Amino acid sequence: MYTINEIAKICDISVYTIRFYDKEGLLPFVTRNSTGNRQFSDGDLDLVKLICCLKNTGMQVKEIKQYIDLCMQGEGTATARRQIMANHRKAILRQIEDLKKNLTIVDLKIGFYDSYIANPQAGYDPLKYMMENKQMNNTTHE
Repeated sequence: MYTINEIAKICDISVYTIRFYDKEGLLPFVTRNSTGNRQFSDGDLDLVKLICCLKNTGMQVKEIKQYIDLCMQGEGTATARRQIMANHRKAILRQIEDLKKNLTIVDLKIGFYDSYIANPQAGYDPLKYMMENKQMNNTTHE
């Protein structure tokens, strides 16, 4: 069994966040010891890790709650749970594509500064640099 502090450390989240998740009904299996403190099993730890994963990839608490509620209902909800995960996977892939586009823009800006720093006599014209770079134009107009 784990304490709330151990779970917080393992998952790199605050004790407050774990309490919030519990209050929101995301940790339905968590038990309490004789002094009233939460105690977590390995299964609870896995659930907290999953919640963190879903939260870190943009799933809202109410959607996570819906997923947990379906888990509580048992095996008959496997299809619905799978669909939630499949939809979330699509959202993550969209985020990844957006991040790649944004990374391209940041890399182009770094390239501009590298060029300017290496040859300041060429002048400081970031707009000209961006317009000359087709990748920047393709990235911002998609």
